[in-house]
Amino acid sequence: MNAAPFAGVLASCPRRAMLATAAGACAAAGFSPFGLSWLTGLCLTGLILIWLRTPTPREAALHGFLFGAGLFGAGATWIYVSLHEFGMMPAPLAAAATAFFCAYLALFPALTGSIQARIDAPPAVQATLMAPALWVLTEWMRGWLLTGFPWLAMGYSQIDTPFAGYAPVLGVYGVSLFLAIASGALAAACVIARVPARLSMLAITAVLIAGGALLRNVEWVSAAGAPVPVALIQGNIAQSTKFEPAQYASTLATYKRLVESSNAKLIVLPETALPRFLDLVDPAYLDGLAEFARRQQADILLGAPYRHRNGDYFNGVVNLGFSELQFYAKSHLVPLGEFVPPEFKWILGTLRIPLSDFSAGTHPKPMRAAGELVGITVCYEDAFGEELIAQLPEATLLANLSNVAWFGDSLAPQQHLQISRMRALETGRTMLRATNTGVTAIIDERGKVIAQLPQFSEGVLHARAQPHGGTTPYVRVGNRAVLAACALALLAALFFVLWQRRSISHSRVKS
Repeated sequence: MNAAPFAGVLASCPRRAMLATAAGACAAAGFSPFGLSWLTGLCLTGLILIWLRTPTPREAALHGFLFGAGLFGAGATWIYVSLHEFGMMPAPLAAAATAFFCAYLALFPALTGSIQARIDAPPAVQATLMAPALWVLTEWMRGWLLTGFPWLAMGYSQIDTPFAGYAPVLGVYGVSLFLAIASGALAAACVIARVPARLSMLAITAVLIAGGALLRNVEWVSAAGAPVPVALIQGNIAQSTKFEPAQYASTLATYKRLVESSNAKLIVLPETALPRFLDLVDPAYLDGLAEFARRQQADILLGAPYRHRNGDYFNGVVNLGFSELQFYAKSHLVPLGEFVPPEFKWILGTLRIPLSDFSAGTHPKPMRAAGELVGITVCYEDAFGEELIAQLPEATLLANLSNVAWFGDSLAPQQHLQISRMRALETGRTMLRATNTGVTAIIDERGKVIAQLPQFSEGVLHARAQPHGGTTPYVRVGNRAVLAACALALLAALFFVLWQRRSISHSRVKS
């Protein structure tokens, strides 16, 4: 790709380029742990305003790319931590890989900018229909292309704002859409000269905020039975030594002690709590855990890798205790972390990641435990809302077993907690998060954290989790509704542009 034209664009409008980059970096502050939700909306307003004043698609693409580079460069620095500190990749190579990945992610805002600038539409149409719809479509594309990376979707930053009211209806991408429309309306108000039109743009923003606030009061689901006593185990096993043979006995002893300190009906341990294949774990240890659970008519959800006789092995969850023995196999694997495409096998020479070539499970189903059906996700799967709803409405509780110790003391654990909150809100289900080093938490059906453990500490989180039944609109239709809304917005914008051109043409003929 020839970068010379973009270098020329950058030189011709350095001020807008710097503003776009700064806006993207500041937008990352809207996500956890910073939580400046309003700032993300203002930054998106700034980007759309830059696009409204950008004369060519090439410039708009560059500004979109720079915004994305700022957003992901500031918000996804934890990728470097996992590659270098725990994957043992040399620092220069890890930095280059992180920069390359952030640049790839920035291509999606660049695509949005380029396409919306190719159609000569009035500012109000461009800002409130075209740019928001294209932003969400490319954000959705980022969530599935090359297995997907939906992290830092704009909607997550709004989990504590009125815009979160749209999540049970249209999911996180619906939240992104309405945030983008409101931001676009503010941008249009800055460039429209006529006062009535400017006021109408401000009214759009006010109506969207009010609509979200009203939806937050809707009861989409209902309680299903009595609350379940639960215990979430946080072992705080250091990632640097987790897979070391010398650490193994201590790890098993830690989890056994923490499990037996609880009298809960549902006990959840983190992802790969047992850092060996299940068939290599002493059967007496597993039988002891199962017998402890059976004595108090409880169930244990235990994260552990397991393998089939054909040699395939899975990152999974096993149920031990009062209910029948069940297995869950993680289906959405982390590229390069849990599976390696054939063309990237060479990278294993620079990364030291144990068990880095799992097989993917298929057709995930809820696990029966403690008298409930529990919808399971393992770590990264939690970022894919439409995949989770395949286990609903049967599941009455959700559980996510994670080991975000791979990312150390970075932004990732808090961002992942925010993602789990969105999943709880979208589905109307209580979410149980059991992690190795944090954030271990219980989230109610409205996406509120009701209890959590401090990060990097050993402990057991006890609480009562309320099961729920019923379905939200998002569970019924998934992302189809928001994609249809984006398509209709684009069609409406194109219709308006064609109608305007036809009107101008007729006026010229008459004159």
